[in-house]
Order: sequence, then C-alpha cells, then structure tokens
Amino acid sequence: MSRLVRFGVSMDERVLEVLDRIVARRRYANRSEAIRDLVRAEQVRESWEKAAGPVVGTLTLLYDHHVREVNERLLNLQHDHEDMVHSTMHVHLSHRMCLEVIVLRGRARDIQALADRLVAARGVKHGRLVATAGEDLV
Repeated sequence: MSRLVRFGVSMDERVLEVLDRIVARRRYANRSEAIRDLVRAEQVRESWEKAAGPVVGTLTLLYDHHVREVNERLLNLQHDHEDMVHSTMHVHLSHRMCLEVIVLRGRARDIQALADRLVAARGVKHGRLVATAGEDLV
C-alpha cells in the first residue's frame, strides 16, 4: 500500500456544502473518505472509456420469465459470449418475475454491446450495467 499524503483543498463554499451533504448522506467518516471515493469512481469511469485491457462489470436484469422464449434468448446470448460471462446469479422474485446478475469481464466496448443486447431482449423489464473496475484498478 502506498503512503498517505495530506494536502489542502480550496473550494467554493456552495461546493463544500454539497460535499458535506454527500458525507452525511452516505455516512462517510470524514471528507477525506468521500473525496477518495469520488476520485476512485472517476478513475473507474475513465478506465472504461480508455481501457485497452479487460474491465469488470455487473449487469442486473429484471425480466418476466413468462414472456415466450425470454430464458432461451438470455441464455443463448450469454453462451455466445462465454468468454465474457464469468458468473450469473438467478433469483425468483415472484411467480412471473426473475432477477439475474451477470458478472462480465472483457473489453469495455464488448461488455457494453453484450449488455445492450441483453437489456433489449423481449421480456426484459429493466437492466443496468455497472462498471466496476479495470484490472489496473483491482
């Protein structure tokens, strides 16, 4: 682990109020923790935009399994991209609705393209891809 460095930050009072609300709402121990988290989030975002190597993300899907062939469509897409799909978790929310969380690893643009296809599948009610990290950040 690298050494801790202290530095001063000057900011507009209104921006500081926003930071303090974030600290309170998310229950950070202090402003430093919040700033570190915000910097890491920006680092992840940039790594996804510029990544030459693999990145990691999760795709959450909510779908109606009674829609004809939705299970087959989702499974076929995942099997067609088995090099990117590392894990799935399937949860039965109700008689009709299922939640699936898919862990993906690969090139950012390939993951985004697969996520777009899965979210657009007939029967999927909602989907969201969360960019977690590039390998250089893990």
